[in-house]
Amino acid sequence: MTQPRFDVLAIGNAIVDVIADADDAFLEAQGLTKGSMRLIDEAEAERLYGLMGPGREASGGSAGNTAAGLAALGIKAGFIGQVADDQLGAIYRHDQQSLGVEFLVPARTDVGATARCLILVTPDAQRTMNTFLGAAQQLDAKDIDPAVIAEAGILYLEGYLWDPEGPRHAMEAAIDAAKAAGRKVAFTLSDTFVVDRHCDDFLRLMHEGRIDILFANAIELTAMTGEDDFDAGVAKLARHVPLLVVTHGADGAVAVAGEQRARVPAEPIRQLVDTTGAGDLFAAGFLAGQARGLDLERSLKLGAIAAAEVIQHYGARPEEDLKVLAAGIL
Repeated sequence: MTQPRFDVLAIGNAIVDVIADADDAFLEAQGLTKGSMRLIDEAEAERLYGLMGPGREASGGSAGNTAAGLAALGIKAGFIGQVADDQLGAIYRHDQQSLGVEFLVPARTDVGATARCLILVTPDAQRTMNTFLGAAQQLDAKDIDPAVIAEAGILYLEGYLWDPEGPRHAMEAAIDAAKAAGRKVAFTLSDTFVVDRHCDDFLRLMHEGRIDILFANAIELTAMTGEDDFDAGVAKLARHVPLLVVTHGADGAVAVAGEQRARVPAEPIRQLVDTTGAGDLFAAGFLAGQARGLDLERSLKLGAIAAAEVIQHYGARPEEDLKVLAAGIL
């Protein structure tokens, strides 16, 4: 097998994150439920943006965050996601490329406006997300080049993008290309609403041997298995996939691969500021370890380090040098 051009190639929603401080009174006035995520149309996105305080803009989306974290760890990363030929689309592409991520899909003029997520962060570090998906939902199977997919050691897919039909077909095509090339496929469940809608589909992919690494958090684990007990849920889901990775908040994370099992605690932090991107950066750390051939425990440790860094400041981009934090492991 040839040396891959990318250690990890991620496919997901190309969303520009706009993060601003807000208090509970603002959320109440806008009829927003703290800690929730809602989908909004372009008109509501413009209205709410006009009422928000000063914001910080950065390329986001779950898989985009993971790709950026991988690049910050010195891992060769690429990203496939759809943006429009507009100002936010240009911001997204430039931001990813400036971080060292190769952006692989050209902007289009026929897909509406580039997606954005308006993230309101309250003083208790809870994030309330208002997402306009726009162009991100227009990724098409024709955007998937099997030759490019074959150049990635690991293909990483974002569950959020499984919901719309067009991108779902694109990701199915990418999985086929990766498996045909003998590459690994990693998949993150993303959210309980995704699991509720597509649980049977995900189980089908696992039973067909098309997912090699599955990421979930404790809530998604319960949604997939019906088990309220964490360890029982891990044991149940691990039977369906070669490598299962489950995060458990302050209790750390666990990975199971057949008879191998590893668990690490959460890394200590000085202050919890913003949980945006915690799971995405955890996936980046773990995949970095796997791309470098590390064992489960060290891969989990890298994930915990990356997640701990990102929750101590606003936004889903590392501010400290992850390569320094990971020294001695990676």
